[in-house]
Amino acid sequence: MKKSLSRMLALALTAALVLSGCGGTGTTTESESNSTDKQENASAETEEAEEESSADEITDLVIPKLATSELATFNLLNSETSADFQYLTNLVDGLLEVDSYGSLAPAIAEEWGTEDGGLTWTFHIREGVKWVNMNGEEMADCNAQDFATGLEWVLNYHKNDSANTSMPMEMIEGASEYYEYTKSLSAEEANALTAGEGSKFREMVGLETPDDYTLIYHCTEAKPYFDTVAAYACLYPMAQGLVDELGVDGIRSMDNTNMWYNGCYTMTSYIQGNEKVFTKNPLYWDTDAKLFNTVSIKMVESNDVAFQLYQTGEVDYVSLTESNVKTISGDENNDYHDQMIEWPNDFRSYQFHFNYDKRTEDGSVDTNWNTAVANEAFRLAWYYGLDLTPYFSRTNAVNPMSCENNFYSMPGLLYTSDGTDYTELVRAELGLPEENGETPVRLDAEKAEQYKQQAIEELTAAGVTFPVEVDYYIAASNQTALDSATVLKQVFSDSLGDDFVTLNIKTYVSSASKEVYEPKLQSINISGWNADYGDPQNYVGQETYGNDSAYYTRKLSNVNDLVEDENNKALLDTYKEFSSMVDAANQICDDLDARYQAYAEAEAYMIQHALTIPNYYNVGWCLTKINPYSKMKAMFGIQNEKMKNWETNVNGYTAEEMAAIAAEHDAK
Repeated sequence: MKKSLSRMLALALTAALVLSGCGGTGTTTESESNSTDKQENASAETEEAEEESSADEITDLVIPKLATSELATFNLLNSETSADFQYLTNLVDGLLEVDSYGSLAPAIAEEWGTEDGGLTWTFHIREGVKWVNMNGEEMADCNAQDFATGLEWVLNYHKNDSANTSMPMEMIEGASEYYEYTKSLSAEEANALTAGEGSKFREMVGLETPDDYTLIYHCTEAKPYFDTVAAYACLYPMAQGLVDELGVDGIRSMDNTNMWYNGCYTMTSYIQGNEKVFTKNPLYWDTDAKLFNTVSIKMVESNDVAFQLYQTGEVDYVSLTESNVKTISGDENNDYHDQMIEWPNDFRSYQFHFNYDKRTEDGSVDTNWNTAVANEAFRLAWYYGLDLTPYFSRTNAVNPMSCENNFYSMPGLLYTSDGTDYTELVRAELGLPEENGETPVRLDAEKAEQYKQQAIEELTAAGVTFPVEVDYYIAASNQTALDSATVLKQVFSDSLGDDFVTLNIKTYVSSASKEVYEPKLQSINISGWNADYGDPQNYVGQETYGNDSAYYTRKLSNVNDLVEDENNKALLDTYKEFSSMVDAANQICDDLDARYQAYAEAEAYMIQHALTIPNYYNVGWCLTKINPYSKMKAMFGIQNEKMKNWETNVNGYTAEEMAAIAAEHDAK
């Protein structure tokens, strides 16, 4: 847990004493008839107690979501963003999910395992799982063939546009070859391919379906962590019957009204940018799951709007802004003073991502920025000089250093055989001390100034003019984002000086991807990565050079598009060395400790050369009627926002209650 937990333990002890007063029904050794009578009475009392308890729980949940996190596609296999997964994970289930402690749990696969150290993995599909339409009406059985159809779709270049290919191509026999094969075909030829028996897919790819309820994957080499991939979208199913019904183009454009569902909810209403309504799937396979009758999503412009809705009782959760936190925490008489809760880390590590191939709004090359950012001294001046403490306060005004992030990977994802967190290996390679809770530990004013002057000298000689303009984009309608960007602009001014860089706050209307990132307009982007599976490759692999499957080099940094000229040679050499280190680490499969150490060295190399710069963790404050510790703790996979088995309280949780819940959760 974060440092905040230790501050909460005293409250937890008090709350635990209060909670310990709850008792249960006893047993008796009296005559059988008396015993039966008492058991019946006890049963009635238990039912009454359960009814009373359930009366405190929410049956129809309403939660806000920022308009900037709008759903972009209903095809889960084609998405790689948490903005989509937070909704789609409730509509489609995969082989495995995770529990509230982060452990793998059965989903469509009821049993799974490997008998050869991770070279071959067998998943046994549970019988009786149904595909349903929006209204919960049965459409077909979900079986092993649907997982084959899903993998063929992912690996088919023309069907899925290279999305979600990195893991299967790297791990499953023949997957990379099949991807390249489809890439060589025309779109018409590729779209006609299937995953049926006797198909080219079955001939080339290491996947077997000996029967409708057995699924076997053959890995390229031993992958002891392959089962964690089964919690991610790339191995999710696609109903073959739905493909037959809609066709390839229809799948690409499907919406909530014509897609099929096998998850805990169907989406019975969708108004883009406004509202989504999830309705409990009446044929859901997990009949023991606690589900809401409905969940309504209200799209809001900002958390300030969401706070107003919480105050009027229209939503059941709200993330608090900096001003909200200061107002509530500073006034003991505030109605929400005792209900303000620091939420657990959201499992994402956020970074600054540089765009190395920037364009201007007229489409021409932004030579000044591209030349500057290719210079390592320029980037290292940022790394050692940016004091992000005021920016952290935008997320956590009470404990800003809870947000301090010095790594690319996420703490809590991986551990060595002796229990050492993987990120501690990275810390050792970077030579960083422990966080001190007061100032960012990587700050070094002397080094920052040294690199700044070096950059100015080298770049001036290369024709760069100062200050270098840094274009940073936010949603035009989001006041909270504007306030945060304004603070960040001041951070750049105070930390690096107006003679060196100037942060320009720019806006997009509705889609950052289409309006900003595809035309390459941004200088920097701040985004977070939540692991898809339990291995360091999934983090640092997203930054590797020359890899079509690497998300960040393909989507944001654009380093693959650079020409290896005089300006870019040193940068590309650094990227190539880093990528070589990642590839070497990935070859170590028989010793996880050695594997993690090699990855830690690669990650530290990337940070030491400031190819990206770690930014923050999302640890803020909220008011909530949802117990966050009852949610799935998906350190990998896509289930963080699966609204299944959530505990709720119609009256909202107090800080004291949540402290007790957190302590109890962490003790297990």
